[in-house]
Amino acid sequence: MTAVPLATLPGRPCPIAAALELVGERWALLVVREIALGATHFGDIVRGTGAPRDRIAARLKALEAAGVVVRTPYQDNPPRHAYGLSDSGRALVPVLQALLTWGEVHAVSPTDPDRPRRYPPLSESARAKENR
Repeated sequence: MTAVPLATLPGRPCPIAAALELVGERWALLVVREIALGATHFGDIVRGTGAPRDRIAARLKALEAAGVVVRTPYQDNPPRHAYGLSDSGRALVPVLQALLTWGEVHAVSPTDPDRPRRYPPLSESARAKENR
């Protein structure tokens, strides 16, 4: 797991700032969400996030370097990898759940026609993925 020295952070350095250095980029937590929901292949993660392929490739590399995501080869020719969450990545699931709850109340209108009535349970998906 990559640690961020507090002395390298601008402003008021704290663990929140350090965490945002690792997972605060726009697509990072959406990548973690997709993996927690069971997406293991690159194309599925791209589809789930709606992000450009190059952005997801960069996020996956950064999250792997930070120890949040693990990459496992599943095919040699051409080389392909499956993605999963490390212990550190699975520890982010409650953070995602808190953001989901906050977003339902404060970020999405209750009358939004695209608002799902029920969201997939992230923690169950993460546990199911862990046991595969």
